[in-house]
Amino acid sequence: MTVLVTGGAGFIGSNFIFYWMERHPEDRIVCLDKLTYAGNLFTLESVMEKPGFRFVKGDVCDRDTVCELFRTEQPEYVLHFAAESHVDRSIDGPDVFLRTNLFGTAVLLDACREFGVGRYHQVSTDEVYGDLPLDRPDLFFTEDTPLHTSSPYSASKAAADLLVQSYVRTYGIPATISRCSNNYGPYQFPEKFIPLMIINALNDKLLPVYGDGLNVRDWLYVEDHCRAIEMILRNGRVGEVYNVGGHNEKQNLDVVKLILAGLDKPEGLIQYVADRKGHDRRYAIDPEKIHRELGWLPETKFEDGMKRTVLWYLDHQGWWRDIVSGEYKEYYARVYGEV
Repeated sequence: MTVLVTGGAGFIGSNFIFYWMERHPEDRIVCLDKLTYAGNLFTLESVMEKPGFRFVKGDVCDRDTVCELFRTEQPEYVLHFAAESHVDRSIDGPDVFLRTNLFGTAVLLDACREFGVGRYHQVSTDEVYGDLPLDRPDLFFTEDTPLHTSSPYSASKAAADLLVQSYVRTYGIPATISRCSNNYGPYQFPEKFIPLMIINALNDKLLPVYGDGLNVRDWLYVEDHCRAIEMILRNGRVGEVYNVGGHNEKQNLDVVKLILAGLDKPEGLIQYVADRKGHDRRYAIDPEKIHRELGWLPETKFEDGMKRTVLWYLDHQGWWRDIVSGEYKEYYARVYGEV
């Protein structure tokens, strides 16, 4: 079959492409990516010349491009990873988040209506649920938790999720949605929390930690996420939302200390900076539904996944050094200051 992956030059999308091509070499993968600042074509270098892979540079908001791709490729599966995803950037400029995350989803759904598709899958986020109090460790996000967004980013993703559900009900689009906790692993853009801390530590630079550093996130190794998505594609019920979580709740400060210890760097490199506007305190996913219905459970322990991730950034310094030497440096200084 042909599988269309949007945002495949980004972090989770590229890891999904590698995952799928390794396990299903008989399938054809078509990657659509605009190659904005977070999309890196070098990430896909290992698959660019393979006969079952095609890369198309294009915008999910461009109806002509998307429709032509559906017309020529006739994908059976459509996986929508493409998104503006950095919360700080959404606070700085919400417009592009609304355009890409909401209107881009509408364009893809309309193409599914016109040309037909076996399954459309929306890759969403647990941030659509807002946050949980630190003093209630008994509370978790379930699929029935009301949407309660805290940033323009999460609001744009929640709006896209609602649009997908409306297309299922109104037009009969065979769609599913997954809402995942924080991912980590290879090829994650350096502005994100874990790679930022690894790279700064490697360069003996200060590690900027928002607020008191006690914010809690549920971490999931990216390959476990890819496996969950495949299970949803194969056996998930149309119209359903599936939460995907790692049961790996960690305070941000503890993650930073783990990275410093793994690299034999001093904790004196930690620098507390002014907190983010609307910063959510705790995310925690209950993945009971996907476990009960599809048999999925995370396989990677956080400590093991972190070791793999740190080693990957040590072994692939050329990949991230090319990124941090460009436009990102100006943005980094504007957000965090000269640290």
